[in-house]
Amino acid sequence: MRSLKYLLILFLVLLISTNMFAQEEEEEEEEKEILVFHKAEGFWHKSTPAGHAIIKDLGEENGFEVKETNDSDDFNEEDLKKYSLVVFLNTSGDVLNDEEQAAFEKYIANGGSFFGIHAAADTEFDWPWYGELVGAYFVDHPKVQRANVIVEMPGHPSVSHLPNPWSRIDEWYNYKNLNPKNKVLLSLDESTYNGGENGENHPIAWYRDLPGGGVSIYTGGGHRIQSYMEPGFQEHILRSILFALGKGVDTELIIEQ
Repeated sequence: MRSLKYLLILFLVLLISTNMFAQEEEEEEEEKEILVFHKAEGFWHKSTPAGHAIIKDLGEENGFEVKETNDSDDFNEEDLKKYSLVVFLNTSGDVLNDEEQAAFEKYIANGGSFFGIHAAADTEFDWPWYGELVGAYFVDHPKVQRANVIVEMPGHPSVSHLPNPWSRIDEWYNYKNLNPKNKVLLSLDESTYNGGENGENHPIAWYRDLPGGGVSIYTGGGHRIQSYMEPGFQEHILRSILFALGKGVDTELIIEQ
């Protein structure tokens, strides 16, 4: 009887310890924080406030905290440690000085992740490291119009919810210096719109694993205010963030309607 009693006590201790560990893991997941950076030294997008408002709402509903800023002073070693992901939302031009660039490079080298949206590719043309990180540089674009987007990796969580093809209106960038390490998520069918200049290989969203352990992911959509009102695009943004955070993407995602 005494042995049975001890076994029961041991079982209860293990059960309580397991539950406490699971609770601690859940709390750690809830504490993930991202920085949405939207400084523009070049073209400023009217859609930027809508973009960071939607990302903040998605964070509140899906378990991550959002800080938004256009202040490059936040790019220092101490502050960047707080973030699991840095989002460049429609940044443009030369947005970081040398010290801030060095801090961001160290953040990425230490396992941080990056998510670039639209004009993130129109940023820091004189910083080759950044060009590799974002995956390509902006060249130009035709007028805003409807185009067919091809889902190249339908099994990837950031795009698995999308129809194929995905027909939508946006400002479609032409790119240069495409990083050969990019894994293409979405591409443009240039036969469905006017002004495409990348030919049959025209990626519009991609990702790659980074040597430090994080990921870089980019999407070319997001020029218009209306983009951030589209449920499909909102979910693409959310799923990209969750992928970059290393969080599972399931069917319980909450999308603003």
